[in-house]
Amino acid sequence: MSTYRCLLGVIHIFLLIQAIDAIVPPSPLSCNPSGCNLKNSYGVWSDRKDCHILNVTYPTTEEELRLAVAYANQNGFKVKVVSKFSHTIPKWACPEAASGNGFVISTEKYDSGVEIDAANLVVTTDAGVGLRQLIDKVEENGLSLVAAPYWEGVSVGGLISTGAHGSSWWGKGGAVHDYVVGLSVIVPASRSEGYAKVLRLEAKDPLLNAAKLSLGMLGAISKVKLSVEHRFKRSITYNFTDDAHIEDMYVSHAKKYEFADIDWYPSKHTAVYRYDSRVPLTAAGDGVNDFIGFQPNSILISESVRASEKLMENTRSIKGKCTMAATTVGYKKVAANGLKNGLIFTGYPVVGYQGKMQTSGSCLYSTRIDTACAWDPRIKGLFFYESTAIFPASKFGDFIRYVKKLRDLNPENFCGIDIYNGFLIRFIKASDAYLGQSEDSVVVDFNYYRADDPTTPRLNQDVWEEVEQLAFFKYGAKPHWAKNRNSAFLGVQNKYPKFNQFLAAKKQMDPQGLFSSKWSEEILYEMEAEKADGCALEGMCICSEDRHCSPQKGYLCKQGLVYQEARVCRLSVSAIPSLA
Repeated sequence: MSTYRCLLGVIHIFLLIQAIDAIVPPSPLSCNPSGCNLKNSYGVWSDRKDCHILNVTYPTTEEELRLAVAYANQNGFKVKVVSKFSHTIPKWACPEAASGNGFVISTEKYDSGVEIDAANLVVTTDAGVGLRQLIDKVEENGLSLVAAPYWEGVSVGGLISTGAHGSSWWGKGGAVHDYVVGLSVIVPASRSEGYAKVLRLEAKDPLLNAAKLSLGMLGAISKVKLSVEHRFKRSITYNFTDDAHIEDMYVSHAKKYEFADIDWYPSKHTAVYRYDSRVPLTAAGDGVNDFIGFQPNSILISESVRASEKLMENTRSIKGKCTMAATTVGYKKVAANGLKNGLIFTGYPVVGYQGKMQTSGSCLYSTRIDTACAWDPRIKGLFFYESTAIFPASKFGDFIRYVKKLRDLNPENFCGIDIYNGFLIRFIKASDAYLGQSEDSVVVDFNYYRADDPTTPRLNQDVWEEVEQLAFFKYGAKPHWAKNRNSAFLGVQNKYPKFNQFLAAKKQMDPQGLFSSKWSEEILYEMEAEKADGCALEGMCICSEDRHCSPQKGYLCKQGLVYQEARVCRLSVSAIPSLA
């Protein structure tokens, strides 16, 4: 008991610290005389293999970007584009590098152009411009972006390429690519055309529906034209309540509030409904959404929390995780999940301008050496996986009912995700993008502990695998392109009615596959890796034999508890050699 009191104290300190500065996150590229290595912002790709490359360039203009693509084409390099930020869990940004012909173009320095056309309510921006930079520029001109992801540490080119989104069924919806009205993309060309050319795609060009959500596989995006609206304000209130009937209420909630979402904490039987709508510009308030998870944290505290969670994993302490989850949810309620009326939260509703209420990421900006984003790979802080499933709206209620059945067998099994954000439920509309959603949809995100060593199974490993398989296989949910373990992408082609139209556009824009790689094709063409010992532990396969789990540590391949067609890695104490 004393150990858990100590852990609770550490967690409590972590939640109460309100640091205002942070270490600027590292570049995804690190180079030395022998070449460069590319990683995502968490410091590791989904397959735990490095992305080694020999050639990197940093264009600053569209012409320099065109010349970079031309150079790659002329020399037969496989090429990928990466920005100042790199958050995808799949390895989309890694070029084919095994033969040394990988070439990366970074748009980190191609970030100066933001052109406002207030008369036509559009903004045109360089692909490397950061989301916060764009939002601030638009707001300064009396305009607002309607849709943006909750995390602002992304580039404009990157966020549309991977289907990043906020939450809304109103208007054009919550996905940013559905606000793209024009796009410039640089594609390979013939020698007489200079080996690369710029395509200017406008609203009526069918290639736009492929290029505005392209996974970086069609060419190098140079300019993005987005529709905007006149500046507006929002009013947000969080209602922490019982989770009864959540499976019946999500549709009416999304229809009633323009920017609605729901946080569901299954182990606590708690749902948090976000009441979020526009209000007149004259409404009083200059609030800020400074989401708790994106605030800067003391490095010491972040490392202590990670150490505590590792201890709970190693000792199989579900109760310890539940204590942590209860403290986390309780603090979020007190602190309104990071909403601030001014310097602090003083009460609901919190009213503020769209530019301050949609996205957040205060851990990105300051320079103190004792604070950082909690997941910064240079410290031993948080390390987690993120699964994201996108459901047709009509099927989501049944998914929740199934998850509740699994939860009710033992609610404590769900404490591991409630330490993070529980199930974050958001809404996006049907899209005309070929790799977008063909119908109004519900998006569910959940984060969970990830081991330092990929051969180490996780506490309640089977629960998260059953939830994933329930989502992706029983209910046919689509995986978010920028998230998820590889196994979530099995069968993905069959989930997109216009997938063949995307492939046709790819053949037209990049006929030789300059922007393809074995990594991207493994995901896009649902190529399951060869099954090997331990391959199911990080979702590189679905287990069919015990060896795909970790039998030496007592984890065997079993059927699901509720969704019995699932095949999951479950701990069997009798199978642990030291305890048998």
